Amino acid sequence: MHYEQILAYARQLRKDQTEAEKFVWHRLRNRRFQGIKFTRQFILSYKDHKLQSQYFIVDFYCHEYCLVIEIDGIYHEFQLAEDKERDEILRSMGFTIIRFSNEDVLNNWKEVALALKRHFEM
Repeated sequence: MHYEQILAYARQLRKDQTEAEKFVWHRLRNRRFQGIKFTRQFILSYKDHKLQSQYFIVDFYCHEYCLVIEIDGIYHEFQLAEDKERDEILRSMGFTIIRFSNEDVLNNWKEVALALKRHFEM
């Protein structure tokens, strides 16, 4: 995909957030969480082995801490290998990836928030 297509897709994802993503975004936006700036449905680019530009759209991104937060629905249970490969690429680029399930976000927000706070205390 070309960047313009990825950008349009990221914009569409912002409009079509899952309930869990809406829940998290409400708590992260406008520096509401620990005064830290987050963006949502953020595009990260990299070069593949053929030096072609490739893109990932991450659920939430914090530039200051090079942190990616992914909120995984049931769909991710069927793409574990793809998620693992994606995480490896992102880690090789210097990003830290934290994944939470939709259920954890919606039912255990206090635990999710504590896990995030611990990350920023490092």
